[in-house]
Amino acid sequence: MQYVKIPGERIGVLIGEGGATLRKIESHANVTIEVDSDNHRVQIENTKAPFEELTAADIVKAIGRGFSPKVALLLLKNDDATFDLIELKRLSRNENDMKRHKSRLIGKHGRTRATMEDLTDTKIVIYGSTVGIIGPYKQVDLARSAVEMIIDGSRHASVYGFLERKRQETNNSRFEQF
Repeated sequence: MQYVKIPGERIGVLIGEGGATLRKIESHANVTIEVDSDNHRVQIENTKAPFEELTAADIVKAIGRGFSPKVALLLLKNDDATFDLIELKRLSRNENDMKRHKSRLIGKHGRTRATMEDLTDTKIVIYGSTVGIIGPYKQVDLARSAVEMIIDGSRHASVYGFLERKRQETNNSRFEQF
């Protein structure tokens, strides 16, 4: 049995219209989900397949951290897909530092986040004091590195260059396999 706490304002998104999102997660992950709206706590249970229970917990966490249900459900559809959560509070000295980090990660009109998504083939959401990443395992690891570089103060151009080099290396290694 897994327990996940999510922000109160995200419970409606988790449940979906008429409970549709919740039913979809339950049926695709073969789990039973109970939502305690008062305490913002979600209970996930599957006594037969613990892996599906963990995946469902990641889906609930992802929705709770700002992802749309459609993107969060990619965790079920792709065996290589993973969810990573970066706590900005732990990487920031104070509230102003965290706000600066978030601003650098989002960029003007969301361009930094969008560029990182494009270069890593991931989905990135900055919500509250967290950065959530969903995508193929290696790409999520790469996106995490980019986020950490920006938080550490690297220039955006340097981070983009790093991501482009990694993308080129990946493309070259795929080409060499043939």
